[in-house]
Amino acid sequence: MGMFDYVRSDYPLGPDFTGECQTKDMDRFGGSMSHFYIDPKGQVWQIDLRNTADFVELKEGDEGYNATRGWLNFRWAPNSNHGKVTPYRVTNYVTIYPSNWDGKWEKWPEARLHIVNGEVKDFTTNIKGERLNVG
Repeated sequence: MGMFDYVRSDYPLGPDFTGECQTKDMDRFGGSMSHFYIDPKGQVWQIDLRNTADFVELKEGDEGYNATRGWLNFRWAPNSNHGKVTPYRVTNYVTIYPSNWDGKWEKWPEARLHIVNGEVKDFTTNIKGERLNVG
């Protein structure tokens, strides 16, 4: 599937899009594991979490250590640094979909957002080609 970006929206897109969503359209890389937030007014924000956690290697006896995991014995530990939230001035058509969809993939809901200079101007929602809502 490749990489994607996380999107959390408080903009009224409908109940399927109120939690964590994903997209490959927000940046020019097709997904770079970045975090975005859409506020209730439709403004898009980028959340930068760099340098907010430290890489901690787990050793035998540490909580979470598993001898069968080999070099994968690590965890991220918060380090008290704060992230940054900045306006994200993208202009694009962006498709988002819920991250934790329990239904069949054929019925996976999608929201197609028209974003201009970092603000949602219009949107449609559907279930794989079946139009549900126009914003």
